[in-house]
Amino acid sequence: MLPTSSAMPPFHLAFPVHDLAAARRFYGELLGCPEGRSSDQWIDFNFYGHQIVAHLAPEECGHRSTSAVDEHDVPVRHFGAVLSLEQWAVLAERLKAAKTKFVIEPYTRFKGEPGEQATMFFLDPSGNALEFKAFANLDSLFAK
Repeated sequence: MLPTSSAMPPFHLAFPVHDLAAARRFYGELLGCPEGRSSDQWIDFNFYGHQIVAHLAPEECGHRSTSAVDEHDVPVRHFGAVLSLEQWAVLAERLKAAKTKFVIEPYTRFKGEPGEQATMFFLDPSGNALEFKAFANLDSLFAK
C-alpha cells in the first residue's frame, strides 16, 4: 500500500455492493486492502492510503455505460489507483493468477503520446468497475 502523503489528503469514496463477505474477499484478500471499521451494513478499506467504503446496497450495483477510449469500451463509472509500474505489474499478475475476468486486459495505452500509461479494467463481485494504471513518468499524469 502507498502511504498517505501529508501533501495530498486522502479521498473518501463510498460505493454499493451486493454482498459484504464477497467485498471482504475481493478488496481485502485479492487486492490486499486492510479493513478498517465495519458494521453489518458497510466496511471501510484502506485503498492505497485512501478510504473506500463498501455499502450493502444491492439495488445500486453494476456498471451500465461505456465510453470509447483508445479503441476500448471503458466503463464510465469506475475508480482505482495510480500505482508504480512495478506495483501495477505485480497486481496484474496476481489478478491473472486469480483468473480475474478483465473488462480491458492489461496493456499500455497512448503509446508514444503524452500520458502514456499501463492500464487494466476489471469488475468487483458487485459489478463496480475498477481501473489501475501506472506511468513510466508520473509527471505525465496530467499531460495534455
